[in-house]
This record gives sequence, structure tokens and C-alpha cells, in this order.
Amino acid sequence: MLAQFEVLYPSEPLLRTAIRAVATYELGWFDAHLRAYAEHHGLDEILSEDFSDGQLIGTVRIRNPFKAP
Repeated sequence: MLAQFEVLYPSEPLLRTAIRAVATYELGWFDAHLRAYAEHHGLDEILSEDFSDGQLIGTVRIRNPFKAP
């Protein structure tokens, strides 16, 4: 798995982004951390059923892959 996928390690700016998301958007730590990684690495979308579909948190849009079109 390590040869196939890039391992992303936390940095101080990434953790600060996650902490701000907990305070600003009232996210749980895991959700804030996931969103911080997406924003930090330039992803514009997260696929998750744990957020509100279509929600924009900072620069990251949330899409529920199980929601019927």
C-alpha cells in the first residue's frame, strides 16, 4: 500500500486549519481534519455521507455519493 499511495503527514499549518474548522464550522475533529487535508492539498471536493450534500466548507465542496440524483 505504501508503494501504491502517497502518505500525507500532518504539518503545523494543516493542524491549525483543522482546529479553525472545529471552531468555525463546529465540525468534529475527524471531519475537520479530513477537510483540512483536502483544502491543504488543493482538492475541491470530498465524497462523504457524513456532511450535508452540496455544503461548501471553506474552499471544499461536499458531495454525498449515495444521494439519488
